[in-house]
Amino acid sequence: MTTNKISHREKKLHTNTILFVVAIIFFASTLRTPLTGVGPIISFIRDSLGISNVLAGFLTTIPLLAFAFVSPFVPRISRKFGMEWTLFYSIILLTIGIILRSVGSTSLLIIGTVLIGVAIAFGNVLFPSFFKMKFPFHIGLLTGIYTVSMNISAAVALGISNPIAANSNVGWQGALAGPIVLTLITLITWIPLLRGEKVDLNNISKNGTTKSESTKLWKSLLAWAIAVSMGLQSLIFYCSAAWLPEILISQGFSADKAGWMTSVMQMSQIPMTFLIPIIAEKLRSQRPIVILFTLFYIVGFFGVFFEFTNFTILWMILIGLGGGASFGTVVMLFTLRTKTAYEAAQISGFAQSIGYLLAAIGPVLFGFLHDMANSWYVPNGLFIIVSIVLCISAYISAKDRYL
Repeated sequence: MTTNKISHREKKLHTNTILFVVAIIFFASTLRTPLTGVGPIISFIRDSLGISNVLAGFLTTIPLLAFAFVSPFVPRISRKFGMEWTLFYSIILLTIGIILRSVGSTSLLIIGTVLIGVAIAFGNVLFPSFFKMKFPFHIGLLTGIYTVSMNISAAVALGISNPIAANSNVGWQGALAGPIVLTLITLITWIPLLRGEKVDLNNISKNGTTKSESTKLWKSLLAWAIAVSMGLQSLIFYCSAAWLPEILISQGFSADKAGWMTSVMQMSQIPMTFLIPIIAEKLRSQRPIVILFTLFYIVGFFGVFFEFTNFTILWMILIGLGGGASFGTVVMLFTLRTKTAYEAAQISGFAQSIGYLLAAIGPVLFGFLHDMANSWYVPNGLFIIVSIVLCISAYISAKDRYL
């Protein structure tokens, strides 16, 4: 009888784990597809609505600003409503935002984009602490599954949004509405988590005493190092996605080939986003990984800077590997440098607020530097400088200690 009970419990635990992983995969797929699908169809949106290039470009910046301003408030909201329900509500908000954005009105396009940014901020901030809370001994594996799902779905959205928008029967409204399929599936797969066992997000230390919520992260050198690391790796990602195609075109590549090279860079991130969280979890200090991704960045950006175009595909692969490794490392730092799930949520919110503010500024700054210098040498040089500063901040963050 006891053996049968144990067997039943093991089967139930196994089923619950599978359901959890499936829910994570679908949830992660909703966190980038509403964003990456916009860039390739900006011209369709602009021409249809008659909006300016400034407003059209701002559509990709609004979500980043929403991440920056909303992220610090996410931990408290999740503590009030519970982690599972907060994430569930965020998917509902995301679905509403996608619908409004797809109606075909300029005002609703902007409102919907704002709601999308707010909704995605919750997933960005909470998942590191969610993994720490639910499966503390498998954080690296779950983070790897989460980041890979996010990147693959983002790459797919990047590739299919333009062909969908070009179809006269669907149009750009249909292309923008596409992610609704993923959000609805996510809502369904998330329901078992709402019914299952939930873990309290109270910030309780090992000796049972409650730590003050008002810990001033802005006074902590480690917190700032993690925040700067988050910001600089985000800046490199968004600036390279925005400007590397133009840089390669200036070096003699056709627009199609420059786009293909950028796709190689994006796809090269995927293996690292899976492997690095698993490796980082097993190391006391993540400094060897920091040195590794810095070398990837430096060699790749030096190759672009000196216009060694015969090896451009190698430079794109190295930059992609560096991007995947740096993102995987920084996301893991939220859990590795904290002792409780609530602390992980706090530092995640703090770091992502700073990080996405830098990320929003980055593409504009790079464009400004290009216009001022009338060449790409200064922006290319800035890629190298940012990579070095990222190495310093990440090296400080990677030391084995806690906030």
